[in-house]
Order: sequence, then structure tokens, then C-alpha cells
Amino acid sequence: MTTARDALTPDALAMLQAVAQYGSFAGAARALDLVPSALSYRIRQIEDALDVLLFDRSARQARITEAGAELLREGAWLLGEIDAVANRVRRVATGWEAQLTIAIDTVIARDPVLELVSAFYAQNPPTRLKLLDETLLGTVQALTSGQADLAIGTVVNAAGLSFTAAGIRSRSLGELRFVYCVAPHHPLAKAGVPLSDELLRSHRAVAAADSSRTGERMTVNLVSGQDVLTVPSMHAKLAAQLHGLGGGFLPEPMARPYIEAGHLVQCTTERAPPLGQMHCAWRVPASGSPGHALQWWLARFEHEGTRRALLENHRGR
Repeated sequence: MTTARDALTPDALAMLQAVAQYGSFAGAARALDLVPSALSYRIRQIEDALDVLLFDRSARQARITEAGAELLREGAWLLGEIDAVANRVRRVATGWEAQLTIAIDTVIARDPVLELVSAFYAQNPPTRLKLLDETLLGTVQALTSGQADLAIGTVVNAAGLSFTAAGIRSRSLGELRFVYCVAPHHPLAKAGVPLSDELLRSHRAVAAADSSRTGERMTVNLVSGQDVLTVPSMHAKLAAQLHGLGGGFLPEPMARPYIEAGHLVQCTTERAPPLGQMHCAWRVPASGSPGHALQWWLARFEHEGTRRALLENHRGR
């Protein structure tokens, strides 16, 4: 008797997909260049092996059952896993990663990142890129948890990460200065004096949520007891402050176009504004040698112009 493992082959899943797509065994058989009776027999074997009915044959069309639909959903995942294995084998053979995942902190300018992506694709590499938006410790965690291969804009360097993950390397991108801003119609815009913590406490702050997926979170420059509107990213924080929903520190290069256009007012605070040391960090593979795609990206960070652009080249939208 055919077992479920014997029945669920890539070819069998392709047959199921064809019947579901064409709505009949005859139409699927033509598409697959098979005799309809042979196709029907193969699908009956799968049904017998699983002890379920995959298609309702009571009508003129072959209607997929709930069990059949679930098998197709899971089958698509199985086929994806087969492709992933093939890609991993290909990566080992050629030195190129099948996929390079890059976690990017939301303080990093997006246009320079996309320009780097464009330059990378111009090399016609076999590697697929996946970009993740992260904030604060979430950027670091994406790297240390293995969800990302490269992190841009981490607030922690390799020395700080040595206690949580092995094989991490980092390079400084530079310092990022922050300024306190509010919308022109916000009450603090006309305070006329350096803002004390007591004064800030009486007004709502806007904060970008740490995207860390563990219990550990980082908060920056919030006053104890202050009402806080928490948003998912630094770009959402900028938008909220432009709408006058609260005040807060923004990366100076990100805020600058809006300050110059009069859409934001920069305020002086009694507390020193934060000065962030930004890094890029990456995981060194077990083999000890980064793949070709990661090497390409790391080479870009050797250029001072690239590092400066990632921190400074925010454009008003």
C-alpha cells in the first residue's frame, strides 16, 4: 500500500494544483500531457494514502475539498522548502548566498540604502535581498537571532554583542546627532526658554517603539511620568510630530528639511540631546568567510562617503 510519504511527491502536488486550477481532471490531464485515467488513478492513490477525499467528484467539475485545499497550502510550503534546499546547495557551490537579509534601523536614510540595492543588482547576482525595518535593540536582535545577516544602524557594537552572540563583527558608521522638535502650532514651539524636564513632563512625547521581540526594550530620552504616544518607526515619529501630536528628539539630518521649511521648530532642552554612535554589524559564517553578497556590502561600508550618506542623506517627503 502506498504510504503518505510515498504519495506526497513534488509531481503529485503539481497534479493536485493542476486539477484545482483547471477545475477538471480532463483539463488538468491535457495541461500535464497525461491520460485522464492515469491522472485520476494517481490522485486516487494520494487520497487512499492519506485516507481523505481531496476532490468532490459529484458535479461536472472537480471541486477541491477543505482537506484538499489544506494539502495544497501545505504543499506549497513543502515545495518552497525543496527550493530552499536547492538554493542552499547552490550557495555552497558558488560562494553566493541564496538570500541576504539586511536589518536597517529606522534612523538610517532610506535613499542611500536603495541606491546601494540598485548598485548590487547591477552586478546581476544570484542572491535575493530581504530588507527589514527595525528600531533600537530590534536591529541588533534581528542579527543575533539569525533573522538577519547584516544590520545597519545598530546602537551596539561587536564588543557589546560578544555576551549575547558569537561570531559578530562590526564597523562604525559615525555619530548621529539628535534635535528636539515640535510642530509650529505646538505650545512648546513658543516657550522661548530651554525646555526643562518639568516642562516636558506636562506635554506628550512621541517615541519610536523598540522592535525587539524579547522582553528587553530600550527607551531614549523620555521623562519619567510623561504621557507618551508610541509609534512603530522613526519615520512614523516624524509624521506624528509634524501633526503636532507631541514632541521628541529626531535625527538632525532627518529633521533638517522640515525645520528649514518651517514645518518643525527646533527647541533647546536643558538635558543634553542624545548623540548616537551608529554601527553596521554582521555575522561571520561558521566557515569563517563571508559569502560574496555580504562581502560586496561590507566593501561599500569602507567608503566614508557611503557611511556619511546613510546617516545624513534624508530627503524631505
